Amino acid sequence: MTGYAGTVRAPEFPERLEWFNSQRPLRLADLRGKVVILDFWTFC
Repeated sequence: MTGYAGTVRAPEFPERLEWFNSQRPLRLADLRGKVVILDFWTFC
């Protein structure tokens, strides 16, 4: 089985995002080595 770890780099977050439940904007370096759950939702 071929692993995918480290084969695709995630882009950095855009500069002017609005962050919730965070005291400062996050960078990918802040999340390195941590489990990250992304929740995408919209209001229809």
